[in-house]
Amino acid sequence: MNKSKVVVITGASSGIGEATAKLLAKDGSKLVLGARRENRLKDIAESIEKLGGEAAYQSTDVTDDDQVESLAKLAIDKFGRIDVWLNNAGIMPQSILSEKKITDWNNMIDINIKGTLYGIGAAIPYMDKQKSGHIINVSSVAGHTAHQGSAVYSATKFAVRAISESLRQEMVDAKNNVRVTVISPGAINTELLSSVTDPDVKANMEKFYESFGIPVDRVALTIKEAIDMPADAAWNEVIIRPTNQLV
Repeated sequence: MNKSKVVVITGASSGIGEATAKLLAKDGSKLVLGARRENRLKDIAESIEKLGGEAAYQSTDVTDDDQVESLAKLAIDKFGRIDVWLNNAGIMPQSILSEKKITDWNNMIDINIKGTLYGIGAAIPYMDKQKSGHIINVSSVAGHTAHQGSAVYSATKFAVRAISESLRQEMVDAKNNVRVTVISPGAINTELLSSVTDPDVKANMEKFYESFGIPVDRVALTIKEAIDMPADAAWNEVIIRPTNQLV
């Protein structure tokens, strides 16, 4: 991997975002971290510097386009470019539709879909100007299939895949050498379950993850490998599940 790459990560305060930042830091990457928990970002940035990387961070709510644009500007002001933008922020408050958890629905749409769009919108102008870049969007196996209780979450993750494919085609047409990758994880042990508001659904999911969940580092490694591909090729989509996860 080119050690001078500047990587912006949303949802960087835990889980996939944190693990990816720390893994890339070992290569000397320059990380720009965004999430709502500024105290966590500070701790992670300090860890990254101990690993030999450089890091900047900023409290960022991905549902606010101005804050996402500000995160992109931080990357440019600090490091002069954006090589990779990882849209990782997401929540999963699953429930059956008849419960009409409208607040949960809106939050998933705002974070999982709009947050991805805002990240793309913030990064692409800089990547287009420099004629290179890589957008990585985190979807889910729930973006490939839907089940009871997952309707809205699955819809948002299907949307991430649709957005990513349209973006890929647009970047090809623009001839700006911007790659697009979708990462679709299965049961990965992160803080995602903490966003589930239905107690029954949460209890069942916790049992499932206890049985099948794998470490978050597996996804971080997948992201690193996607970044490390030669510039003339791209992993357009990767599904990564625990070996024993059925669906």
